[in-house]
Amino acid sequence: MDKETFGYTEALEAADFLKHELPSIPDRAVILGSGLSSLADRFEDRIEIPYGEIPHFPLPAVAGHRGVLVYGRLSGVEAIALAGRFHYYEGYPLDLVVLPARVLALAGVKKLIVTNAAGGVNVSFTPGDIMLISDHINMTGQNPLAGPNDDRFGTRFPDMSSVYSDELRKIAREAADRLGLRLQEGVYLW
Repeated sequence: MDKETFGYTEALEAADFLKHELPSIPDRAVILGSGLSSLADRFEDRIEIPYGEIPHFPLPAVAGHRGVLVYGRLSGVEAIALAGRFHYYEGYPLDLVVLPARVLALAGVKKLIVTNAAGGVNVSFTPGDIMLISDHINMTGQNPLAGPNDDRFGTRFPDMSSVYSDELRKIAREAADRLGLRLQEGVYLW
């Protein structure tokens, strides 16, 4: 990481690398936190690329974050999984923390699911509950959109009224019902 900013050029280099290394770019991906990192092991016909080989990707330092991109099929559906990520609290700048999402979008991914393990304040939740995020509140005073805007990533102030897809949240609810899983819903606060 010899640069202090990770913008469009770096994201495009990484996206082009993935387009060259993978047989195709599926329209869906998941970024797995430590709690679901092992899901990447269930991919069939998988191709694994360590983060150290992807341009501008650092290696995660948090336990349970393997630092590998996995391409393949999960339940017959072509997808990409990022097993692990790097965090703001590790000292990484926000433009680097959001780099993987930008890379996936530039490569052609249209639907992204992000998982994590987090504490909660809702007393009706119990440890291990799965929570479907309906919105988020940023309490950090930091924002990856701060600084000069690069229109190639999109508008200066994107519409935040429906960041969490109603369609995908409906699918998650239906899947939880089919599997008999208790699915909580709430607002993520960071």
